[in-house]
Amino acid sequence: MNSQTQRKLFSPYKLGPAVLEHRVVMPPLTRLRADPDDSPSDLMVTHYGQRASKGGLIIIEAASVSNKGIGYQGSPGIYDDRHIAGFRKLGDAIHAKGGIAFAQIIHTGRTSHVDLQPNGESPVAPSAIPYHGHAFLNGGFVPVSPAREVTAAEIQEIVEDFRKAAERALAAGLDGVEIHSANGYLLDQFLQDGSNRRTDEYGGSVENRARFLIEVTEAVASVWGAGRVGVRIGPSGTFNEMSDSNPEALFGYVAEQLNRFDLAYLHVIEPRIAGDVTKENAENDGVVASKFLRQIYKGTILAAGGFHGDSAEEILAKGDADLVAIGRMFTSNPDLPDRLKNGYPLNAYDRSAFWGGTRRSYTDFLPYEAEAAIAEPELAMASSGD
Repeated sequence: MNSQTQRKLFSPYKLGPAVLEHRVVMPPLTRLRADPDDSPSDLMVTHYGQRASKGGLIIIEAASVSNKGIGYQGSPGIYDDRHIAGFRKLGDAIHAKGGIAFAQIIHTGRTSHVDLQPNGESPVAPSAIPYHGHAFLNGGFVPVSPAREVTAAEIQEIVEDFRKAAERALAAGLDGVEIHSANGYLLDQFLQDGSNRRTDEYGGSVENRARFLIEVTEAVASVWGAGRVGVRIGPSGTFNEMSDSNPEALFGYVAEQLNRFDLAYLHVIEPRIAGDVTKENAENDGVVASKFLRQIYKGTILAAGGFHGDSAEEILAKGDADLVAIGRMFTSNPDLPDRLKNGYPLNAYDRSAFWGGTRRSYTDFLPYEAEAAIAEPELAMASSGD
């Protein structure tokens, strides 16, 4: 990336009460290295501290708002007060470098397994329809267990779970929270008619299917106030067997309704991404992207999905987004913003270490300057013939 293409990506941006010094965001990346009690681990603290930068936004990986909302063993929880201390450590590590720390909060819904549920209960979903996704259990992916239809009373309990999770994130001293309503997890399952066949006030019309997300947003915003809550959506996502008959109408309505909350941002997963995989030629599909939602949503848009330095600058220059999340390259380049700004080479990511593991390919990547310092004496020795 040359100096001309740095103009927008490395310009400041006001995000609620915070001021970002650049627009490269570390998105929530599920790495499954929490402690057995679902508290953030010391290894996670090291990982996030390594990736923090002055005035840079980090969104901590998805934390379950309920012990019934876990779909991936090793993911952190924020459903109990015992988790607050671990999130405080994460926030402190990010703040120590002048970074901004948001926590993503989630209920996975039908993307779970009975062995991850209290008392071996069935996972919950908007509708009890066949689904062939995978949960993460005992170090690997396993087929999900059949889900049951959640009751309207239970929906209100889950709204309260989100509110309490938001309170714990606030008590931990974080800077905000992001509501996960994408990638085929519970809130997304309610939004899209491929997974929501309900006939009550939470199913049928676009307005009804969006009701759950709006109620959750109201609850979380009541804790955090203006400019400190984000919402993540995946309008064209197919991950976890998601589909909708009219995504333009659905997500246009969602974006319009979210305007009233004065959010920190709307986090949009671009069409070319399915989970952690880039799809080919998705830009040619009839899909909903940031460009479409920009005409409806009046606040900050954070775009995510297969970006690199030049494409991030391009979407900012077009005005279709204000911030850009770059995920996979953050796993292997703890100083990613600095590398992009200075045109330093990037380390390749290690997909085999994405989902659980040790410090290998998690905390053992070095900043560019440290790599160069190690390489220089080695090169000197090689040139001297030693």
